[in-house]
Amino acid sequence: LMSAELSVLDNVRAALKGEVRLDHKLEHVHLVINDDGSVTVEAEAPSVAVKKLALERIGAVPGVDEIVDRLHVAPANKMGDGEIRAHLRDAFLDELSFKRFDIRERRPGSFQSVQGGQPQSYGSLDIEVTDGIVTLNGRVPGLESRRLAGLLAWWVPGTRDVVNGIEVDPPEDDSSDHVAEALRIAFDKDPFIDANQIGVRVNGFVVTLTGFVPTEIERERAESDAWCLLGVDDVINEIKVAGRPD
Repeated sequence: LMSAELSVLDNVRAALKGEVRLDHKLEHVHLVINDDGSVTVEAEAPSVAVKKLALERIGAVPGVDEIVDRLHVAPANKMGDGEIRAHLRDAFLDELSFKRFDIRERRPGSFQSVQGGQPQSYGSLDIEVTDGIVTLNGRVPGLESRRLAGLLAWWVPGTRDVVNGIEVDPPEDDSSDHVAEALRIAFDKDPFIDANQIGVRVNGFVVTLTGFVPTEIERERAESDAWCLLGVDDVINEIKVAGRPD
């Protein structure tokens, strides 16, 4: 490697080490500078938060113009691809806002329809799972649907990564308001969270969570849901653990 490339890699390592929220949570990181100048990052992260924080810090390093993301999340439960696909298929079929979508899943050899034949389809979703990595494609009428599909994929405990290639048609300009609305929808759907106890502010795609919850598990779950949303750059968790207010 040339000295400039070594300097970039040193700066990347320093950026990861300097983020206190990554302290000892991301080890054995393999970094490579490719011929086109991009940086490949390969490691296993303990959570989506650690994965996204690491990518944000690496992307901010001068000289890093593009990241090849091979930073995957250690699954909560080890599952085969077929089991992950079945869990996600069922989640999509149970989601009321997806009832008018055509849904397909990729099995060996081809895509197969699991929901279709609608008199008027409002969108489409394609599910593919390879080595625990969920790839989503298709077309939906709004950013909330795109984000919800990605969140449902992350909620499958065997998922190692989510590649969300779903298109929004007609296109929408993203905004902090869209993120805030998607997160409120996520909290309403999450059975482990009382959405009424949590306040949400979003500024520049940085989410701030406030409020009171009864357990640390619920506090961590709320933060995890925020990190799982497409487009969220950072999460500031100011939720307090306390008894429910009278």
